[in-house]
Amino acid sequence: MKIKKINGTFSICKVSDFSKGNLDAPYCFTGQTDEEKSLVCLTEHVPENTTEREDGWKAFRIQGILDFSLIGILAKITSLLAEKQIGIFAISTYNTDYILTRQEHYERALQVLEAAGYLIE
Repeated sequence: MKIKKINGTFSICKVSDFSKGNLDAPYCFTGQTDEEKSLVCLTEHVPENTTEREDGWKAFRIQGILDFSLIGILAKITSLLAEKQIGIFAISTYNTDYILTRQEHYERALQVLEAAGYLIE
């Protein structure tokens, strides 16, 4: 399986609403529940109506389109990283999964996955 590194540094934000976010920016992820509105984006695109934020995240994605019948892909990756005490923030889209790690753990996370047989691009 291939892992694609994504350039840039990300922020995980809580926003009052999505009106100030650049929803057309690359790598813009939104989530809304009855308790919060969350936005994950490149740090340079953090909107002014952010109420809380965590900066300093790097990302990679599982390359290719994942069929919904595939089981355990994300679980395998998260288990490998958890064994090495590397925390993650996962985002799933229709096509694939994105994994964010703290910037200081990013290269180590990629090394762990490469050692487990993943091809890093």
